[in-house]
Amino acid sequence: MANVLIPDALLVKNYVAGDETALATLINRHQSKIYGFIYSKISDRDLSDDIFQDTFIKVIKTLKSNSYNEEGKFLPWVMRIAHNLIIDHFRRNKKMPMYRETEEFSIFSIMTDNSLTVENQMITEQVEKDLKKLIEELPQDQKEVLVMRIYQDLSFKEISELTGVSINTALGRMRYALMNLRKVIEKHQIILTN
Repeated sequence: MANVLIPDALLVKNYVAGDETALATLINRHQSKIYGFIYSKISDRDLSDDIFQDTFIKVIKTLKSNSYNEEGKFLPWVMRIAHNLIIDHFRRNKKMPMYRETEEFSIFSIMTDNSLTVENQMITEQVEKDLKKLIEELPQDQKEVLVMRIYQDLSFKEISELTGVSINTALGRMRYALMNLRKVIEKHQIILTN
């Protein structure tokens, strides 16, 4: 039976049962998609290699500890691990890439002024801190979509694949996240423009 015909779920099962080659098959099958996703967010070969390796170290640990229960959705699960490691990388380096605004995201617009004076720079940093605090207060599912969309510039299709929900659900969560942010901003009378 050719490897291509063996479903991911069965390869995972075989690997957990001790068949080391099953993991190699899974990695070979999905590496271009996973690596491509990582590289599209990081744009650095060495760093992408590191995150790719870390992703599979985490995959191996999870599978070995028998705590994998994704019911056959191996690729979206691995992509979520990679995505979380990418977020961790940006957090560690405090270089969350900012999303270019549309009207919908106008509350983020203060952060895109290229000719910031020192004073404006300080205001911007404060706003960014305040905004991150507000985002932290959102329900987990809304926060996840908002961070992926605005800070990582992921499409709703990518968000849908990574979170395992439909595109409509992802869009809905984004809408609620923005509505909740606006409510909190109005409640605290936070002024996000200078």
